[in-house]
Amino acid sequence: MFTLQQIQAAHDKVQTGADFSTYIQDLIQLGVKGYDTIVADGRVSYYGADDFSTATDAKYETLATATIPNKERFIEYLVMHQDGQTNYYTFCQHAAQCGIAKWRINIIEMTCTYLDANNNPIVIEKIPV
Repeated sequence: MFTLQQIQAAHDKVQTGADFSTYIQDLIQLGVKGYDTIVADGRVSYYGADDFSTATDAKYETLATATIPNKERFIEYLVMHQDGQTNYYTFCQHAAQCGIAKWRINIIEMTCTYLDANNNPIVIEKIPV
C-alpha cells in the first residue's frame, strides 16, 4: 500500500501542469488506481487495490465555486495550465471560478474528469502517457 508521504514526494516534483504525466507515472508505480481532488479546499482522496484509500487534509482556504459551469473558459485555463503557464493553486482558483467542484483521475482508464457540484462531467480528457 502507498502512503501520503510517498504521494507527497511524487507531487513535490510537479512544478506546473506540464509535469503531470511524470506524476501519474510515479503514482502508478506506487499502486494508486485513482484520486479525487476537491477544488474548494484542495483535499485529495487516493484509491488503491482492495478498497484501500487515504486522504489529505485541506490545503488552502476555501474557494467559492461558481454554481454555473463555464466549460469554454475552463478549457482555456486548462490549456494554459498544461502548457506550464500557471501553478497548481492558480489552476484551482480558475477551476472554481469556472464551476469545477472536483476532478477525478482514473489511472486505470487514464482519464481526468472535471465535474460540477452535481457530479456532472464538464470536461473529460485522456491522460497523456
